[in-house]
Amino acid sequence: MKINDIDKSILDKFRKGTVIPAMPLALNEYREFDQPAQEVLTRYYMDAGAGGLAVGVHSTQFAIREHGLFEKVLSCVSVTADRWSEKTGNRIFKVAGACGKTAQAVAEAEFAKETGYHAAMLSLVAVKDAGIPAMIDHCAKVAEVTPLIGFYLQSAVGGPALPYSFWKELMKIPNVVGIKIAPFNRYKTFDVFRALCEAEKENEITLYTGNDDTIVADLLTEYKIHVNGAYQKVRFKGGLLGHWCVWTQKAVRLLHEIHTLIDSGKDIPPELLTRAMEITDCNAAFFDAAHNFAGCIPGIHEVLRRQGLMKGTYCLDPNEQLSPGQSDEISRVYKAYPHLNDDEFVKSGIEKWRS
Repeated sequence: MKINDIDKSILDKFRKGTVIPAMPLALNEYREFDQPAQEVLTRYYMDAGAGGLAVGVHSTQFAIREHGLFEKVLSCVSVTADRWSEKTGNRIFKVAGACGKTAQAVAEAEFAKETGYHAAMLSLVAVKDAGIPAMIDHCAKVAEVTPLIGFYLQSAVGGPALPYSFWKELMKIPNVVGIKIAPFNRYKTFDVFRALCEAEKENEITLYTGNDDTIVADLLTEYKIHVNGAYQKVRFKGGLLGHWCVWTQKAVRLLHEIHTLIDSGKDIPPELLTRAMEITDCNAAFFDAAHNFAGCIPGIHEVLRRQGLMKGTYCLDPNEQLSPGQSDEISRVYKAYPHLNDDEFVKSGIEKWRS
């Protein structure tokens, strides 16, 4: 499948920039796949206004593969999303995570294409020691199957360091539709922007922030990259974020507010910069920054559990639990920033999503 094979209205939504939550995995108390809860989450995100979903990624737990859940979870979300879009009219851009050595990554991309996903977002953890030429070849083989979203995963959760030279080569691969930049590092983030502009691909490859620690600043910032005697201007268009799989309705409103502000040409209001740091504080609690992100997935689950969207904080690995004091931190930010949660929206829609 090529980029031009994607329905134009769906591709345009991705290009303009939208909210793409990184889908969590719903499990019951026996750590078995909870399909009804996964369907509820899918409907919640779509009704909240998300323009896409990313499934089989870090927030979905990479271990779904060794537990035999990869195909089941991706199929569940894709089918549920298609059926819900028929009712609501919200057609979304579906992203499938792909990982492993080349044979595995290609097979996962093939399955994603057959299951109705529009692009594969490729983790390079399994080939991080192979060297840049081998990593580029790995990416190119996946891009032959389906449109590719490059992925700069932060090192705290296993992502490799990817220098400018890597991104320069990645930009040359046909069928790259976007890049999720999530190194949690401004220097490394700039490397990708520079490579994009120097390749003159800013109108072909759409950049999404995955830097959950600086979401608002990323979305507000215009990069000016000096290329061939002139400046190329480029921005993050949207977010593909684990943070946005909670309080999603407010994330949709935030992105719309930022897009409207940018289009108006007006100055950034100080209140928005203040809210940026409030969101970062919430992310520190949800992602467990105090313990080097050890509780990031259970933290996401805890917020969804409090809203009634998940039964518990269960992870496939029973040792993956909330860190000491993390629940208290989540309670603190809940109390400090009530304007950031979407509890009332969830309360008003949850019975519909369960039906």
